Amino acid sequence: MSLNGRVAIVTGSGGGLGRAHAVYLARQGARLVVNDVSQDAAERVAREIAAAGGEAIAFAASVTDEAAVATMVAGAMEAWGRIDILVNNAGILRDKSFAKMSMDDFRLVVNVHLMGAAICSKAVWEIMREQRHGRIVMTTSSSGLYGNFGQANYGAAKMALVGLMQTLALEGEKYGIKVNCLAPTAATQMTHGVLSEASLRALDPALVSPALLVLTGDDAPTRTVLCAGAGHFATANVTLSQGCYIGGAEDAGELAIAHWNEISDRSGEIVPGYGFVQAERELASAGTLAPVMEARR
Repeated sequence: MSLNGRVAIVTGSGGGLGRAHAVYLARQGARLVVNDVSQDAAERVAREIAAAGGEAIAFAASVTDEAAVATMVAGAMEAWGRIDILVNNAGILRDKSFAKMSMDDFRLVVNVHLMGAAICSKAVWEIMREQRHGRIVMTTSSSGLYGNFGQANYGAAKMALVGLMQTLALEGEKYGIKVNCLAPTAATQMTHGVLSEASLRALDPALVSPALLVLTGDDAPTRTVLCAGAGHFATANVTLSQGCYIGGAEDAGELAIAHWNEISDRSGEIVPGYGFVQAERELASAGTLAPVMEARR
């Protein structure tokens, strides 16, 4: 029980992958806040955890409701005095090709996935800073990392969560807050109709949840995108190629086309430690002394 004594909030955990996450974390010793938009669903999972010898409280709230999220966090603090883990799992789908997608459906999906995760993370951020310990897991997706037909809204929201993770990990580092992304592949209500029945049977959500032990334990990494499904684990990275210096002459566009193979050559690519690495490399290539990132912190 390596998470013994830790307090975890899992959003959207009234069923599917979120339920699997909550049950798994409880088995590892964590005390759970089971969040869902349905009080009945949240209470059902909380009872399941309690019946197995764990501790859990249920709280119904939309992750987009700042006041309700604040009340949920206050309830966890009143019950247990700390919050160690937040798993931003809540989400919805409104799949259509971009040509047929309404902007209302685009906004709704971005609001739940991105703004919901931001609202919940903000609600626990000061608590974790004061504790000098925290673990936040964003739920990204291969649809965001690599694209998927009919999921422009979902993909945009999921890739945005990677950007949120990158910055929060940098800002939380000196406070002991580690922030990562989980990219799951699991058979849930959201994937029925997308995958074959055979694939759905193989993609038991319970096979994803062990990834949370990696991302929430004492030795957790930070700024990692961990992909998990069907018992398989991998990491994904946003990389930067070595590129080449073209300069700013009148024919810079034509030169960039001519040197495209060199610009896009992935040999020697890196995973930047922070976003300003791109500018530092560009300035160094241009012969200008690059600023030091530490001065910006």
